[in-house]
Amino acid sequence: MKQVVIGVDIGGTFTKFGIVDRDGNVLIEGSIPTDTFDNVTDYQKNLFDEIEKAILPIKNEIEIKGAGFGAPNGNYYKGTIEFAPNLKWKGVIHFAELFKKYINVPIVLSNDANAAAIGEGLYGGAKGLRDYIVITLGTGLGSGLVANGEMIYGFDGFAGELGHVMVEPNGRRCGCGKLGCLETYCSATGIKRTAFKLMCDMSEDSELRQYNFYELTSEKIFDAAKRKDPIAIEAFEYTGFILGAKLADAVAHTSPEAIFLFGGLAKAGEILFKPTIKSFEEHLLPIYRNKIKILPSGLQDKNIAVMGASALIWKELGK
Repeated sequence: MKQVVIGVDIGGTFTKFGIVDRDGNVLIEGSIPTDTFDNVTDYQKNLFDEIEKAILPIKNEIEIKGAGFGAPNGNYYKGTIEFAPNLKWKGVIHFAELFKKYINVPIVLSNDANAAAIGEGLYGGAKGLRDYIVITLGTGLGSGLVANGEMIYGFDGFAGELGHVMVEPNGRRCGCGKLGCLETYCSATGIKRTAFKLMCDMSEDSELRQYNFYELTSEKIFDAAKRKDPIAIEAFEYTGFILGAKLADAVAHTSPEAIFLFGGLAKAGEILFKPTIKSFEEHLLPIYRNKIKILPSGLQDKNIAVMGASALIWKELGK
């Protein structure tokens, strides 16, 4: 009988789940909407029912050893989701404890970026590394910091929120309520805001000018940059400059061997990586220069959300 775990990534709009073996093979996957459930009780029942339905064809061939959850504002120490801004369930939700009503196996919960970092270490480009950082560049900017082979959680479970370090004291308004957070500049949403600012500040022709704010996406900016659009190229240069500078700051805290970039924005490849690495090296303390690699995630084309969540519990079980 094959030993497997359940990996679940809870997003603001959708929840993805999968059945994953020890080698990181996703045997079965599925999803449910997140935002249609006003309370966590109904959500958990629906999630469990869908997982049960999905595994029915192989139920007699597998042994479920545990479940891992990646969630916004997930607290590894407590198994709670705490004041997540993009979920309908407000306050502190004792998610892991509540889910044991449905399945009596070990359950681990952490934030989604930490799950991605553990997944990178078990299955991706960080395999064999003991010191590394994973940056997720999606709607926001998430981060997971690993030092001496262990995830850094801090005393309260919320360490490593690089998306909310300050870029500019009176800068862009962030969803967290602060001003000038890194994710308001270096994310899919951030580069869109940058593009519109550049369209105001620059006089060059640009195909981006045909879009309103709701129509423009980071993918369209990337496509325009590939066609040598001057505003799109400058948007990536500006984004890479800020990202590289702040990654250089992060190095001073943990001295990682490598930094892995994952997510939609990272798929821009050299258009993003080149200015990021240039700025990174310029801003590093000399003792760190030319030592630390900035690399694309080794799981870029896989379901890192589910694999990361499954990695949480496999690590706990001693994979």
